[in-house]
Amino acid sequence: MTLNWKLVVDSRNAPVLADFWAAALGYVTEDPTALIEQLLAAGHLPEAAVTEHGGHKIFRGFAGIRHPDDPFDAASGVGKGRRLLFQDVPEEKTTKNRLHLDVHSEGNRDALVARLEQLGATRVQEHDQGPAGHWWVLRDPEGNEFCVA
Repeated sequence: MTLNWKLVVDSRNAPVLADFWAAALGYVTEDPTALIEQLLAAGHLPEAAVTEHGGHKIFRGFAGIRHPDDPFDAASGVGKGRRLLFQDVPEEKTTKNRLHLDVHSEGNRDALVARLEQLGATRVQEHDQGPAGHWWVLRDPEGNEFCVA
């Protein structure tokens, strides 16, 4: 049996956070414009449920990103492989994440950390465990912790 999955991340501004993670991971922002136009034309979606971001129509409060090499549904723009979905929630983030991403670089870790900072990440703490590992804890623009090894 094959299972499909996506990681869903609560956010305050889903499209902006999706843009950060798409740039950070080299992913593609999903474009649901065709699906939204079909739903609007059929009267199955109110105009208030739609907004625009990056030249695309998106569902208000949601934005997805996918790996550029993975398959996706052309009718909906939704990825069928490695995928993150950002959904707006009313409450702010208040504590440490219970789940986080580890971003691994095959090149220079310090250069990757600097690139992520330019995109809007913030350094939190460096961990050097000698032969056991060396990594940085960073926060994305909304304060979600992630590691760079």
